[in-house]
Parts: sequence; C-alpha cells; structure tokens
Amino acid sequence: MSRILAAVTTAVIAAAISGAAHAEPTEVIVRALSKDAKFIGDSMGGVQVTLTDAATGHELAKGLITGTTGDTQKIMIAPRQRGVAISTPEAAAFRTTLDLDRPTLVRVEAVGPLGKTASQITVTSMKWLAPGQSLTGDGWVLEFPGLVIEPAVAVQAAGLKVNAKVTLMCGCPIEPGGLWDADKYQVSASLIAGGETLASTSLSYAGKPSTFAAELPKPKAGGYRLRVVATNPETGNTGVVEQPIIIER
Repeated sequence: MSRILAAVTTAVIAAAISGAAHAEPTEVIVRALSKDAKFIGDSMGGVQVTLTDAATGHELAKGLITGTTGDTQKIMIAPRQRGVAISTPEAAAFRTTLDLDRPTLVRVEAVGPLGKTASQITVTSMKWLAPGQSLTGDGWVLEFPGLVIEPAVAVQAAGLKVNAKVTLMCGCPIEPGGLWDADKYQVSASLIAGGETLASTSLSYAGKPSTFAAELPKPKAGGYRLRVVATNPETGNTGVVEQPIIIER
C-alpha cells in the first residue's frame, strides 16, 4: 500500500511540475516607427527583427517587418488618444507567437531600413513578457530616428554638382508646405580629404520632392569623400552619409 501511495504522490508532483512549466502561446507584434513620421515597411526594404531571452541569450524568434507605412491621418494628423491604436491592419509589422513558460525579459534588436544600407541603424529595447499575455494592437513600437540620404555627384568643368535625395526613415517625402516641410530641414555637403574639410555648402530645395542641390568647387585630381548632413533642428532628427569621389584630370 505504501508503495502505491508513494507512486501516486510522485505522479501528482510530476503532474504539478509539468503543469507549472507548461508553455503558453504568446502573440507578439513588433513595429518600426520612423521618428516624426510613419511606419517603416516594404517601400524601404523592411526591418530585420530578432527577439532573444535577455537572461540566456537564446533566440526566441526572427523575421522581417513588412507592410505599408500606415494611415497618415491616424499617425500624423489626428490627435493621439490614450489606448487608441495608430496602426491599421496593413501597417508594417513583424508577427510571431512565442511559447513562454515563465515571465521572460525579452530583448529585441531591429536593423533597418534594409533597402537603404547607407542609412541603416540598429534599435534595441527590452520588455517583460508574461505567458499568454499577448502584445498586439500597435504592439512593441520601436522608434527609428534619422534621415535617409542618397547623394549623387556630377563632375562638371566648373565644379561638382551635388544632388541629395532626403527622406524620413519610412521614405516619407520632404517638400515645401508638406507634412515634412522642406523649409524646416537643413542640408549641407562637404568635400573632405585626409580628414580635412576642403569646402562646404548648403543645399537648397531643388523643386522635386525630397531633392536638394548645390555646387562645390572642383578640386584637383585625386580621391575625396563627400559628406552630406541633413537635419531638422525642431525635432533633432539627423542623417549623415559619406561616399568616396574620384576626380580625374
């Protein structure tokens, strides 16, 4: 009888332990929101997301944020209300379901925008997730500060013609009188050699959305670097890109 009782007791304890460790599906949504703008999605190549257990380093999930930039009215125009989502079903997101058996401190690392390599940044954050307590709606929103800058240089007889396409990290356009007003952005270009700045100039809006242009004096033949800096002093949002330039005779 004692053996039977011991066996039953052992089975009950084992069942209790098994039940306590039972993993619960926990849905998680991760989004990348461009600072002062909209969600980063397909139009910019998406954002790579990795979720790990912060305590152990174990990878929990990995994938790509995909979708649209979202609803401009909800994100940029309508007054924000506590508890009211700014995302819509098509808004860019990474969706996964984690099997958690205990409260877990989760670390997220997001890299993007993947389609604009020169302007990519990495954003990290940490959050406690409890088993079965899904993180949906807007989900885990990561802010991506910065500006995407895509410069082009034409070497002319009299100088260097510099054009720069400047957008928010979501690809949202900058133009006079727009939601992202060109008059609020400062764009400059510098020609650099061996760590020394040889010449600098401000770029002006060039009549096409997100396009700024100016000229720099043409240096002697050799290798140089062009640095373009764009910033919005009101928000502190800044982007910087450097690229090599070869000047031939």
